Amino acid sequence: MIEIEARLQELSDLGLRRRTRLVSGPQGPHVVIDGKPVLLLCSNNYLGLADHPRVRQAAGEAAMRWGVGTGASRLVSGTMTIHRRLEDRLAAFKGREAALLFGSGFLANAGVIAALARPGDVVFSDELNHASIVDGCRLSRAEVFVYDHLDAEHLAWGIEQADGRGALIVTDSLFSMDGDLAPLEEIVELAARHRIRVLVDEAHATGTIGPDGRGALAAAGLEEHVDVIVGTLGKALGSYGAFVACDRQMARYLLNCARTFIFSTALPPPSVAGALAALELLEQRPALVERLAANAAALREELGRQGFALDPGAGHIVPLKIGDARLATRICDAALARGVFAQAIRPPTVPPFGSRLRLSVMASHREAELRAAARALAAATRAAGVEPAQLAGLARPPARAGEEGWDDAPAPAAAANGGHPAPRPGASAPSRVRVFDFEARAA
Repeated sequence: MIEIEARLQELSDLGLRRRTRLVSGPQGPHVVIDGKPVLLLCSNNYLGLADHPRVRQAAGEAAMRWGVGTGASRLVSGTMTIHRRLEDRLAAFKGREAALLFGSGFLANAGVIAALARPGDVVFSDELNHASIVDGCRLSRAEVFVYDHLDAEHLAWGIEQADGRGALIVTDSLFSMDGDLAPLEEIVELAARHRIRVLVDEAHATGTIGPDGRGALAAAGLEEHVDVIVGTLGKALGSYGAFVACDRQMARYLLNCARTFIFSTALPPPSVAGALAALELLEQRPALVERLAANAAALREELGRQGFALDPGAGHIVPLKIGDARLATRICDAALARGVFAQAIRPPTVPPFGSRLRLSVMASHREAELRAAARALAAATRAAGVEPAQLAGLARPPARAGEEGWDDAPAPAAAANGGHPAPRPGASAPSRVRVFDFEARAA
């Protein structure tokens, strides 16, 4: 039995105990925390649509017309005309035949993966995939090969070791903590060669990158070359819920076999209407995506000018890697005192010694305030006793099993070799791929 007080104290000692911060007002570029107005630099409301007047009006009108709840699952009496309308629009937006709404991105990934893989199959999962993907793999009871982050060569090696039992490759397209992109072309090629299905989670890419914000798959021209595209309504589209885009046969299968769809109450009409209005705004104003990219470039430029060493990239997710969880918390608090809310992200959301401030830009930010935020973050870092240029040297690589925040599970890159790092191509292979107990992540 877990000793609750002892565990909470342990988390405090490690700098990993969490608390919520009360935000007053809507999710705009500025919010009020504890009575103080601050610049919000850690929200996934990337296009600033969560508080857009048209989105708010659509949600309000839907509540008056359809009520605030659906009262049942989609397969009982919960499916309304507005659900079908949004599904049709999302399918067209993603260039697929059909779409199916889920209650959340977590429910979508967990349900779809468990429906597409079963005991005896092998699922191939990037080591930095989102917690919902991790838990979907676990729920499927399939064996799981965790390949090194973005490493198509390691993925290919793992497929070879699976002896034809591969069922599914699953990856984020745009990773939520580092802001880097999956090698989608290589993944699709491997899947086609070995007749393995592919699921790509476009949660952080939908509405933010690609032509007209249609995502990383659209940018690579690969929408029709993967089996399932998962997207969210709760980030760039400013609402709540998620969807799966696929062909009609797959949609019919998931409607019958994805337990998280079957046994969940349908999305509330205001959330659906808000997402529909946001999607219409995105389609009418694709310049929002360009504005987001320009804002991200301005923030990155000013952070570099202030001495921060950033990983290569140009996207709207900007990690300031710090390493130590306690230091990350101190810098977060110092930045908040200077009017910038940039949340400290600590294990298990990121690997041990991978703590950071995860900065996320909105299209509704102003360039001047983003540059001012970069200067405030530099001042906060110095107030915590560190120069910005020193942070890159403080971040340590992921720890071995049993270290900070990871309990006793193997490190995420561990493979079947007794929890040790996965053998590289050309090394002696384990006799079979085993289940990996890799740590959950969250965005």
